[in-house]
Amino acid sequence: MTNLMIRTVTLATCSITLIAAFSFTPVVAAGGGGGGGGGGGGGADYNVMDQRSAYPPSFYPKRSGTKATHAPKAKKAKQSLFDDPAFARGYRAAYSTVYDRTDYASAIEQLKALGHDDHPNVANLIGYSYRKLGDYKLSQVWYERALKADPNHVLTWQYYGLWQIEQGNREQAEYHLSRIAAICGTDCAEYRSLAEALEKPPGTGLVY
Repeated sequence: MTNLMIRTVTLATCSITLIAAFSFTPVVAAGGGGGGGGGGGGGADYNVMDQRSAYPPSFYPKRSGTKATHAPKAKKAKQSLFDDPAFARGYRAAYSTVYDRTDYASAIEQLKALGHDDHPNVANLIGYSYRKLGDYKLSQVWYERALKADPNHVLTWQYYGLWQIEQGNREQAEYHLSRIAAICGTDCAEYRSLAEALEKPPGTGLVY
């Protein structure tokens, strides 16, 4: 009788232990699932960030290696030149010489005298001035220099696109138009200007 009672108590204890174990396991699993869900949510957010890194917007230039790391700092340094009163004053004077006086030869001298030929604004304006003087080879050199300094310099893509049209390279001008669209959309002034120039019959003189 005593042995039977011991067996009964032992069996009851095992049953309680097993029931408790099975009852507790789903809770742990749920907790793990919740953690996994939280981890999954975190993983989903991380994947989104990865996709942003792997597939940047089309207007970002494709860069690799150390150049990509240092490019933003270099660009910031060039933009800060306009904080220099002497540079800003000299650039404004050259700008006025180009657009107000249309004295392109003098403007080129003024722009080069600034000592920052690698600045995209400066290089682009020199390229524009050479183009207006009819020196397309030198104009191209300076447009290329501007885009090397800043591949997203929308005004250079516009001016260089006009250069392409005047040279009869309409397909290249269309490419320039697509680059502008990628950078600032189809409503910006640079896009509209180049699009209007492309709509004109080949051989039409441009006044831009």
